[in-house]
Amino acid sequence: MNRKNYSLRNILVDTVLNLEELDVNLYRSSNHWRPLLNPQRLFGGQVIGQALVAAGKTVDPGLHAHSLHAYFIKPGQNSRPILYRVERLRDGRSYATRSISAVQQGNAILTMQASFNREEYSEFKHQYTMPVVPPPEQLLNTWEFTDKHMDQFSDTLQEYVRERRAVEVPIEMKPIDPKLSLPFIMLHKYLQDTDEPKRMVWMKAIGDIGEDEHLNRCLAAYCSDMTFAMTSRLARPKIELGMITSLDHSIWFHAPFRCDEWMLYDFESPRSGGGRGFNLGRLWRRDGTLAVSIAQESVLRAERKATSKL
Repeated sequence: MNRKNYSLRNILVDTVLNLEELDVNLYRSSNHWRPLLNPQRLFGGQVIGQALVAAGKTVDPGLHAHSLHAYFIKPGQNSRPILYRVERLRDGRSYATRSISAVQQGNAILTMQASFNREEYSEFKHQYTMPVVPPPEQLLNTWEFTDKHMDQFSDTLQEYVRERRAVEVPIEMKPIDPKLSLPFIMLHKYLQDTDEPKRMVWMKAIGDIGEDEHLNRCLAAYCSDMTFAMTSRLARPKIELGMITSLDHSIWFHAPFRCDEWMLYDFESPRSGGGRGFNLGRLWRRDGTLAVSIAQESVLRAERKATSKL
């Protein structure tokens, strides 16, 4: 992705994450990222990020989101604005709780609860150790690796890649395993059913986000859903995918971070079954601090003609 195509300030901050206040506790978004695979449908991470923006506008500036839990109820449409209704459930000295509904045409497409707290000192403190991986400077980003292998793609796939590049969000990604930069339609050639569904990728927003803690958490919420559900898909790459869509999404924010600095996104899928895939993720700061944890369940179904292979 070419940095010169974007202003110094990340384009998502000024568009997608910029909400209009209509009334007390009521906000509207009209700027949407349009994913290539289904440009009429809303990207789930976008709705979560915007809902967190709306909730944050109703709490004391000294409090920051430490967790959120969201359910996707109905597919949203990119052609219509979204209304965000915020209910103030609790305002305490240390914690505040908000309930947020994302509404289109009078119907809720997402419900979310978010909890905010004031930073405090704790004697109890521990974390896992960050995985040892090559630094981002030694890796190719998604588009650089894809360009090196374009001659292996069919004409149709080359056109798909060009179209996707034209609408991609200003987030740079550098997978630790370079073959995972390839379009998923090609991965069955490189992955085996015996491979564990795990992957890691360096990620950062292009542009200057600044130190605003709430804004960085909203942008991380947006990014946390990018290709997340596909992790469970990696476990059975030979089966033709029929449907995959997010059901719920939970995030826990542990420590301050900046989205415009490299962070390691560590994905894994402990289980899939019953038409659902379960995924876990961790976002690590480059200094080894575990900053964010994510969990999600998604609908995961094979094409009908491929169900006999399950």
